[in-house]
Amino acid sequence: MKTLITFLIVFSVVVVIHEFGHFYFAKKSGILVREFSIGMGPKLFSHQAKDGTTYTIRAIPMGGYVRMAGYEDEEELKAGMPVSLEVNENNEVIKINTSSKVQLENAIPLEVTRYDLTEALEITGFVNGNEDNVASYSVNHEAMIIEEDGTQLRIAPRDVQFQSAKLWQRMLTNFAGPMNNFLLTIVLFIAIVFLQGGVPNEDSTVLGEVDPEGVAATAGLRSGDEIVAIDQEEVSSWPELQQTIQQQPDEELSLEVNRDDQTFSVDATPESVESGNQEIGQLGVQASLKTGFWDKVVGGVKESWDMLVQILAALRNLVTNFSLDQLGGPVAIFQMSDQAAQQGAMTVLLLTAMISVNLGIVNLLPIPGLDGGKLLLNIVEAIRGKPISEEKEGMITLVGFGLLMLLMVLVTWNDIQRFFF
Repeated sequence: MKTLITFLIVFSVVVVIHEFGHFYFAKKSGILVREFSIGMGPKLFSHQAKDGTTYTIRAIPMGGYVRMAGYEDEEELKAGMPVSLEVNENNEVIKINTSSKVQLENAIPLEVTRYDLTEALEITGFVNGNEDNVASYSVNHEAMIIEEDGTQLRIAPRDVQFQSAKLWQRMLTNFAGPMNNFLLTIVLFIAIVFLQGGVPNEDSTVLGEVDPEGVAATAGLRSGDEIVAIDQEEVSSWPELQQTIQQQPDEELSLEVNRDDQTFSVDATPESVESGNQEIGQLGVQASLKTGFWDKVVGGVKESWDMLVQILAALRNLVTNFSLDQLGGPVAIFQMSDQAAQQGAMTVLLLTAMISVNLGIVNLLPIPGLDGGKLLLNIVEAIRGKPISEEKEGMITLVGFGLLMLLMVLVTWNDIQRFFF
């Protein structure tokens, strides 16, 4: 249960923060956000704000989504559909009820024959299902439509749709989701650095924490000692010290150490440990920490950048040497959540940061159906001076989405084989 809760929290935080990026910049661009949902599946709670957005909480606690007007919206009405209409004093429709779960007082029953909720804003049909009684009604620009599950949403007239925003506003809205993931990663790494008490001081060879069971402690080294030379070769930075030790597993080294203004020599043999496909040497020491406020902030940003670079390198390797074993789906995330839940809050934060930056990078790939694919279409529009037709864009998105679903199925099956069989 602890693992499941950890998985759901990590996954949901990363996805909701991503979706909030789209939500925020869509609102700033004048695009109607019809729904902002936390969770998926059946609705548990909804509240409609004055700005027209319906905020919902749904039963399956996995991520969330935003529904922007004109942005992959499903058609809520169909010819022949029975609905009920609520009209105002000007005989304008202010609510269209398609749900059997909701009853409107003094509503007009109508069997829809024709409708236009985008341009003309009108609806036509048979009153009480009587084909001899045909009526047409104007629809208010801010009218609501009640979906089958009872969720009440604003209709989506053309002027508040995604495509009506300026090109730069649409590009910013598409980019905002991944951008939020990168910002979340930075915030989490800064939090991790503060919780650790500081950031490793790579400009120094002073020892920080010393493993009491490690080689260094056995050799008599302790926190605060400064290693100034190894085998009579000076070392001046932590990366240099680390590299020298790692390159010589199971080889006795002569360490020149400063302690309390006194210098002495210590012999130590780095323990051989497995790292990836090679054996490296390890003394069981950590770098001293920089503990200043700005040192921690800058250190958190640097840690975020280092992880971004590592993921981009892995992505490049994936392109040149593709293998499903290099990819992980929900099963792999669940497995990592299990390990993180057992190791504590710090590991959970690190896992969240890792998943967040991964989601940001993957979403920027120029693949139809992803934010990067939409940004690519925006760039094509800027070059052509006009957008691709809705039919072509819909087909491109559908093909891309199908390929992504196929890849997800293959990755998930590969995860199941890898972790369980």
